[in-house]
Amino acid sequence: QVQLVESGGGLVQAGDSLSLSCAASGVSFSLCGLGWFRQAPGKEREFVAAISWSGGSTLYAESVKGRFTISRDNAKNMLYLQMNSLKPVDTAVYYCAARRLPTVAATAKEYDNWGQGSQVTVSS
Repeated sequence: QVQLVESGGGLVQAGDSLSLSCAASGVSFSLCGLGWFRQAPGKEREFVAAISWSGGSTLYAESVKGRFTISRDNAKNMLYLQMNSLKPVDTAVYYCAARRLPTVAATAKEYDNWGQGSQVTVSS
């Protein structure tokens, strides 16, 4: 079981950068595949990025590829999402998620544990 807590959200302007962090607790963190998802008002939760247990494999949604970078520090039990060149369409609640398997995955149903979410708002 992994417990997840996001931080780092806020209000920024279009073109700005923002970094999200996700602190994890639980003995299995280093063995878990991890991901970031987001949900805008009135929309379904959508995949943003995923990273394998070692960090050696990453996966991104087309909408964020080249702008967002996912990373992890297993020694600190931390997951990160660096977001650059933010756009108003990136406005959403961002969730970190963990799965029991060590590989990347892009659908919410493949994840077992979720954080409470962190609001990111990008103004035009």
